[in-house]
Amino acid sequence: MSEAIIRLEEIEKSYFMGNQAISALKGITLDIFKNEYVALMGPSGSGKSTLMNILGCLDSPTGGRYILNNKDVSKMADDDLAEVRNTEIGFVFQQFNLLPRLTAAENVALPLIYAGINKKERIERSMEALRKVGLEDRSHHKSNELSGGQIQRVAIARALVNNPSLLLADEPTGNLDSKTSVEVMEIFGKIQQGGNTVVLVTHEEDIARYAHRVVRLRDGMVESDHLREVSMIRS
Repeated sequence: MSEAIIRLEEIEKSYFMGNQAISALKGITLDIFKNEYVALMGPSGSGKSTLMNILGCLDSPTGGRYILNNKDVSKMADDDLAEVRNTEIGFVFQQFNLLPRLTAAENVALPLIYAGINKKERIERSMEALRKVGLEDRSHHKSNELSGGQIQRVAIARALVNNPSLLLADEPTGNLDSKTSVEVMEIFGKIQQGGNTVVLVTHEEDIARYAHRVVRLRDGMVESDHLREVSMIRS
């Protein structure tokens, strides 16, 4: 197995309501390796969304260590975490979060603006990312001119445009019909085959079957963690 891109050591997360501490994560220890395709599953309240926020450096743990690409991000300041998010991590959400006034290519290029990339390179890289998801011919269309599946593919292209080492997808098919969900999941498969590490949060067993490894959470702890047989994985 290749080296761990994610290493979680006894990760804890508590929230405070008045004087009462609510424990969302209770000592999660987990390694995710380069080029793995992992599904995080669990019932409502299991901690999977909290864990995804920590993996994406959108939140910090209250205990334990999070090592991302050999960097301890668990104690980083907000500005440093923002830099990690923009350079190391691509996000795909259930809500597509596209700006309606911008074209597909302009939406995809947004992270590059924040990274200070010049306009010529932004255009080249956004078109390359749209090619990866089969949408280069729709690059000048705005979101109201695209189907739900096409909008999600634009969102995936935006997540890929900075060449992140880690792609995080939070319920990415939640707003899509069954046929479109299959198309989107096939794109994630191609992204992983191209060398990216993909971590997917889903409550749908059919969607989790696309992953090579399934980690189930319950009550803030890892309930099970198993690899799937290659022959079982849907192509």
